[in-house]
Amino acid sequence: MQNFRNYYEILGVPRDATAEEIKKVYRKLARQYHPDLNPGNKAAEEKFKDVNEAYEVLSDTGKRAQYDQFSRFWKKGGFQGGNAPKARGWGGGGNRTATQEDVDFSKYADFDSFVDQLLNRPPAASDDRDRFRPGTSKTSYTVSRPGPRNAEARLTVPLGKAYTGGRERIRLEDGRSLEVSMPPAMVNGQRIRLKGQGVSGGDLYLKIDVAPHPFFKVDGADITCQLPLTPSEAVLGGAIEVPTLDGLVKMMIPAGVRAGQKLRLGNKGYPINGKRGDQIVEVQIAIPKDITQPERDLYEKIRQLESFNPRSNLAL
Repeated sequence: MQNFRNYYEILGVPRDATAEEIKKVYRKLARQYHPDLNPGNKAAEEKFKDVNEAYEVLSDTGKRAQYDQFSRFWKKGGFQGGNAPKARGWGGGGNRTATQEDVDFSKYADFDSFVDQLLNRPPAASDDRDRFRPGTSKTSYTVSRPGPRNAEARLTVPLGKAYTGGRERIRLEDGRSLEVSMPPAMVNGQRIRLKGQGVSGGDLYLKIDVAPHPFFKVDGADITCQLPLTPSEAVLGGAIEVPTLDGLVKMMIPAGVRAGQKLRLGNKGYPINGKRGDQIVEVQIAIPKDITQPERDLYEKIRQLESFNPRSNLAL
């Protein structure tokens, strides 16, 4: 019997696999060999049909029980006009479990004819039967494709890309690579619709996650950041270059600025609903750990000359 279809072997699961294990493997294989993901690949299409046929039987408790019972006899006599005993037949007795003695194997051309009746599908012609095996160019039935279904995937983007938008090539969990036109000013939780990129022609919705940035923090329409200054910059003030989402801009630091003081860059925040907030710059005074000898000499001179005493008002 060269045309016996071992459904456990097709799915790659043991005969004692649980229903959940079978379902998990089926989903993986169906996704791998789906015709929409393998356009023009006849071998993948045939494998997809084989996988669906196997799952149709093994996912149904009753069909699986009958398949398991009769598959033990596929090498034995009775098929193709053998002398197996004739009896009441099977399939019409409600939930009664058939046995080898209940079935007249001689009325089936081969084991696949038995499976045809199990699946309630028209039998294939006997001269084509051997060609309806896994891995060949034909199969014994046609799998109807599911209707269009929407799908959702998560996409993490850096803050800069979320701000500017633009075209980006992304790779989905199912292995597909798509070039996507992303809008500017994307925010966490936003969904982008990709028409026709879902399951069987449905739509794909990308849920946006904006990755944390090491310098900027988005707070509604405002952006906050901490700007380190040297002691001399804090004392003397002056023009300092500050990073923004639009690049470096010059900001005037007032003389004598304090650590923790917040300065504002107008209209340099994040666009929300067409309105852009500000960038809030919090001053941090950075103290150098390693200085050159000339720098040390200058700090010594400043200490000798400076009149400012930050501890003059401390209570004794």
